[in-house]
Amino acid sequence: MGCLLKANGLYSRTTIGAVLLAAGAGSRLGHRPKALLELGGVPLIVRQCVALSGAGVDELVVVLGHHADAIEPAVAPFPITIVRNPDPDQGQHTSVRLGLQALSPRLDAVIVSLADQPLIGEADIVALIGAFKQRGSASMVVPRVSVDGAALPGNPVIFDAALRDEWLAGASDAACRKWRAAHPERVRWFDTDNRRYRVDIDTPDDVARFTASTGHRLLWPAAFATEAFP
Repeated sequence: MGCLLKANGLYSRTTIGAVLLAAGAGSRLGHRPKALLELGGVPLIVRQCVALSGAGVDELVVVLGHHADAIEPAVAPFPITIVRNPDPDQGQHTSVRLGLQALSPRLDAVIVSLADQPLIGEADIVALIGAFKQRGSASMVVPRVSVDGAALPGNPVIFDAALRDEWLAGASDAACRKWRAAHPERVRWFDTDNRRYRVDIDTPDDVARFTASTGHRLLWPAAFATEAFP
């Protein structure tokens, strides 16, 4: 049963949708699906689905492309929408757009998340949502992490659902990073020392650094294991 306070409107609840991107080819990892790399025996994409759900996300769209046939069985048990990008090599913005189109219209905010961030958990997403609720007049909130004296942007990001509508009505590549660069006055930076927002996996060196910094190994499932890596 839902909370009666919420149901009667005594305080407002932010309804959140999320787009989880997992369409890449994994070309720098031997053309294997990095979303299926396992941490503690759990594929990274499954960990993301669990984290988003646990943080209170109401609706989740997973965008697949390369390796879709291999990845889809891992997420099919979740109550999600799966979208396939027929041409993911045209750029990540095409996957973002397909994901945004697949979300329902009645949302207050949207998160765009990456499937290859092994350390992002429920608490990190809850913190991001909290920063969004305190954003003031900004349209987008982006984590910004202090690393060796530099402030670097991270992921996932969250933005007002009205911005989703603005992007879908405009140019096909208008979303996320390009929009952020063009509209810095509408961005609120969520400054943090939480480096989990900066950790993603693109190369064998990333995997090695992950093991060195955390003591945990990322392993391929048997279908994709080779002698070369890990």
